[in-house]
Amino acid sequence: MSARINPSILSADFVNLQADLERIATADLVHVDVMDNHFVPNLTFGPQMVGRIQDVSPVPLDVHLMISDADRWAPGYAELGAYSVTFHAEAATDPVALARRLRSIGARAGIALKPGTAVDPYLELLPEFDQVLVMTVEPGFGGQSFMPETMPKLRALSAEVARTGLDVWLQVDGGITADTIGIAAEAGANTFVAGSAVYGGSDPAANIARLRAAATSATHTH
Repeated sequence: MSARINPSILSADFVNLQADLERIATADLVHVDVMDNHFVPNLTFGPQMVGRIQDVSPVPLDVHLMISDADRWAPGYAELGAYSVTFHAEAATDPVALARRLRSIGARAGIALKPGTAVDPYLELLPEFDQVLVMTVEPGFGGQSFMPETMPKLRALSAEVARTGLDVWLQVDGGITADTIGIAAEAGANTFVAGSAVYGGSDPAANIARLRAAATSATHTH
């Protein structure tokens, strides 16, 4: 399985968003960060905007909800047709019930863990999720540096996925570049969110290919 590259449209040109979505048609999914200025100190877009992105995107949507009260709001994003909806463990009162609700609507259910959130309580819940997102920066802002100290969490998840044989994608988000993607891939990640590493420069498609190759080679050398 080659590495999945999910460009973050936080790094896209919001005024020319449809054109910038077309430029990442070779990506696996498009990562859409929904922030509410409450759970994180930043505000991006809500359901109306995500619905329009869903209408025009050449690739499926990987929605990452950095919002409070995920139990209430997350199902609406699944209802918009998002392929995958990821909510934060720290923002849900009943992660398992919420994941089941998302799956019942037809979306893949993902759970995200901040850098300071322990992974152990979630290892036994892995069958309830289709994706676990290990944040490799503090959520809320783009352009932060990759935090290698989050890798033990990824290794624990990877070992449990291997032990159980579950089809759970392990995603990383934050500071992912051609230099850091190999570190995360070697620790077990197979799905990578990248913003400026894709949209920086003039050729997002070439950047996607470069990132995918770097992740795949790191996976195969270990």
